[in-house]
Amino acid sequence: MVVLTDGGGSHAEVIPERGALVSRFIVEGEPILFLDESTLVDPTKNVRGGIPVLFPSPGVLPGGTYTAEGREYPMRRHGFGRDVPWEVRTQESSRVVLALGHSEGTLREFPWRFEALLTVTLVGTALHLSFSAENRDSRPMPLHLGYHPYFYVPQGNKASASVETDASRAWDNRLGATVPFSGWALTGSEVDLHLLDHSLQGTTLERGQGLRPVELAWSPSFTTLVVWTLAGRDFVCVEPWTAPGGALKSGQGLITVAPGATFASEFEISVEPMARFVR
Repeated sequence: MVVLTDGGGSHAEVIPERGALVSRFIVEGEPILFLDESTLVDPTKNVRGGIPVLFPSPGVLPGGTYTAEGREYPMRRHGFGRDVPWEVRTQESSRVVLALGHSEGTLREFPWRFEALLTVTLVGTALHLSFSAENRDSRPMPLHLGYHPYFYVPQGNKASASVETDASRAWDNRLGATVPFSGWALTGSEVDLHLLDHSLQGTTLERGQGLRPVELAWSPSFTTLVVWTLAGRDFVCVEPWTAPGGALKSGQGLITVAPGATFASEFEISVEPMARFVR
């Protein structure tokens, strides 16, 4: 585990061996992220909580496979990035750089040679995640990236919780259909909405009474915003993705990285210091 501190009232924890997971982000004693500890300590389970890195394929591919150069390849839910250990490349008190390269295992699911870097930096009450992926192959490389932050929102606060958006259309993953979007109802048994025309380069998550709102900002490469929550669980996930789910198969919105080129993106999560937070 890597612990990041800002010398003040904020700290974050990163677990390289669990997919470069940011497991905690705490500001002045207030948890910003939700974490199910039982999934963290069990290596057979996907961690439910923190900020999983979804690479190279957020979501689920129809049929669980896609075609590359005439061959069929399997791809697990949300890609392998969140499941495999990342290497700590450099570490400072408030910053860590983690690396993931191709291996025999990754090439069985994603037949391109690459090096991905994730830099996590704590600056006051803000957490920055910088991601880059270099195509080290001789062929153009498809890329689909997402983050899956679980924000701490108690079940009792969900009726007043909301996510700022200008979207008017969403893919409802429960119904398997595109639906009009006119507002939030986060108290249902499950909400799994992929906002298809969210044009803002960020959003604000209002977490309800007594909790500071969370400000999110991201690079223009993130074009789909996913919001997910389950009844009885104290989280709301607000997830920027670079393309709609299934893009590795459909090609819709998929980024292509030329041989020798590097894709780069930024994502920031911040909250106001308590002295400036007034309800």
